[in-house]
Amino acid sequence: MKQIIECVPNISEGRDEDVIREVSQVVETVDGVRLLDVDPGKATNRTVITFVGEPQPVIDAAFLLIEKASQLIDMSRHSGEHPRFGATDVCPMIPISGISMEETTQYAHKLGKRVGDELGIPVYFYENAAREPKRRNLATVRAGQYEGLPKKLNDPQWKPDEGPAQFNATAGATAISARDFLVAYNVNLNTTSTRRANAIAFDVREAGRTKTKNGVVQRDENGEAIRIPGKLKAVKGIGWYIEEYGICQISMNLTNIKITSIHEAFEATRESANRRGMRVTGSELVGLVPKQAMIDAGDYYLKKQERSLGVSDEEKIKIAVKSLGLDELSPFDPRKNIIEYQLEDESAAPLLKMDLKSFADETASESMAPGGGSISAYVGALGVSLATMVANLSSHKRGWDDRWEEFSEWAVKGQRYKDQLLALVDEDTHAFNQIIDAFRMPKGSEEEQLARQAAIDIATRNAIEIPFRVMQVSLESMDVIRKMAQIGNPASASDAGVGALCARAAVRGAFLNVQINTADLDDATYVAEKLSAGQSMVERADAAETEILSACSSPNV
Repeated sequence: MKQIIECVPNISEGRDEDVIREVSQVVETVDGVRLLDVDPGKATNRTVITFVGEPQPVIDAAFLLIEKASQLIDMSRHSGEHPRFGATDVCPMIPISGISMEETTQYAHKLGKRVGDELGIPVYFYENAAREPKRRNLATVRAGQYEGLPKKLNDPQWKPDEGPAQFNATAGATAISARDFLVAYNVNLNTTSTRRANAIAFDVREAGRTKTKNGVVQRDENGEAIRIPGKLKAVKGIGWYIEEYGICQISMNLTNIKITSIHEAFEATRESANRRGMRVTGSELVGLVPKQAMIDAGDYYLKKQERSLGVSDEEKIKIAVKSLGLDELSPFDPRKNIIEYQLEDESAAPLLKMDLKSFADETASESMAPGGGSISAYVGALGVSLATMVANLSSHKRGWDDRWEEFSEWAVKGQRYKDQLLALVDEDTHAFNQIIDAFRMPKGSEEEQLARQAAIDIATRNAIEIPFRVMQVSLESMDVIRKMAQIGNPASASDAGVGALCARAAVRGAFLNVQINTADLDDATYVAEKLSAGQSMVERADAAETEILSACSSPNV
């Protein structure tokens, strides 16, 4: 697995489009780095830039970005709603895949040293990159903001981690971190009062508010202010007025969405606003969000509506967007705002991206692929999709309201099988192409012949395993089809029957591919095991089809 990290620098410019473009585009000059998102805010005068790649190219791009920002942004002239102390204010590194937090921290330190040494910008490390406990919290590191930097830099306790302890009037200072995925999330209110918005922020954020009595801050025996914790863990937040929108927002950083999710933050804010005579009107995400966070939100609101969860990811995301009001201030585009969609390989899964006619035309063309294996997988996906439809229709059938969860569980299973089989449509064609590539390898020398034969054997095994998996998933999916024929909406029994016919065809069709590909493999034990197991699955699929069709023609249907 490739090591992938995300970098999310925040620059102190959100109004000058030319500066924003010039700073962000420098990222794309580094090979292996992909610019995912540029999200400017006029009121905050701040832009969040997101890019990903392997570690070394990412820190090279981050360095160039910090350098360019220091050349184009003059902090002595900056003003905005958001706390800040540098042209590149913060530059967090986030492990995405194949890399640990410890390794990501090492890269953050490497970047910080280069920025300090080569650009002469004071650098502070925070979160997991912090070298001492008091510097873990960004708010503590940035206390005093840009205007307080001269004093901070003269304080030995706040000597920069890298770079000179000298005030850089134009670039300010930069905070660099390694941290978990953070979601920047703003909830919109129907008020223009920052004071009242802050009251809500204090209700929900983890730090809460200081305890007071008759307007006097209460302190403990050590003289520290006593705090009343807020409702939500792993949440930082403040209230502010956004002139651009003419409303106040609760601006939150969700530092661990496994602890507090987006929808939990939204609901807690809504409850607090209602108690205080205000109303939440919507919300906005700044930068990118993990797909699972949107799926979880969709599931939450579907459950509140007592609706089936067995719908597509796209439908769940749509429910989340509408329920959270993410499109109130500007359109929410899942293809741009969800990180997994941004990271998708555009050349991957070409068959699934076709429309029905194009897929049929491609199958009917002179090309040898897609062939029977891909078609079997697709037929299996259609079969279980029909059963999933029956489950979803049954979940909201009039008079069956108390059974919505029962049918929802079956629909979720059906969606899972459908997604697996759809993925196998392209995988089968890819397996076929691997065999063709292996046979085209050079076979001149003895070494080349051995390498070619090894590649052919590996590709052939894969071309057996993929249709074998189609058989397994299609057969398993018949449990959902059977159940829907037995207990689902009687008006849709014929759909379950058609689903059974499709699933059986998928099992038998995929087995034909297993059989033809095992003929080219010399491993007799492996071949015998696959053929025996495959024949058993065919017999079980035949029996399941007979049982399901019988249930569909029952007098009770």
